[in-house]
Amino acid sequence: MTLYVLALLIGVIAGLRAMTAPAAVSWAAHLGWLPLTNTPLAFMGWAYTPYIFTLLALVEFVTDQLPQTPSRKVPQQFGARIISGALCGACIGAAGGSLVGGLVVGVVGAVIGTLGGAAARGALARSFGKDLPAALIEDVVAVVGAYFIVSGQL
Repeated sequence: MTLYVLALLIGVIAGLRAMTAPAAVSWAAHLGWLPLTNTPLAFMGWAYTPYIFTLLALVEFVTDQLPQTPSRKVPQQFGARIISGALCGACIGAAGGSLVGGLVVGVVGAVIGTLGGAAARGALARSFGKDLPAALIEDVVAVVGAYFIVSGQL
């Protein structure tokens, strides 16, 4: 059961920040926290994978602050978050012997994170009177949450 909760939660993180979840999962695989070596998702732990996803996550943190960045609920953004949640959920599932189950739960988490994150950020932005503090809080929640999920400290 814990496996599915973790897959759901990493999916939620993917819904908040599409590249933070795979960056965290790839670092966990690379560091040996998430055993993916003998799975179809072993590439997540390869030498350069964590650096690539980390770079993409950093770019996402910057572009998220730009006024011309589209809503996370437009098809391209929503789709990217679902794919990210599926990949990350599958990784957690594969480490526990249930790749497909983890994938499905990761998708559900990504939908929850996308819609719930948009609502929460909107409410925070209204309470602050601007979006930047809300976006930064969301960034912190995504990074800290991802760390606790993949490090096994949850």
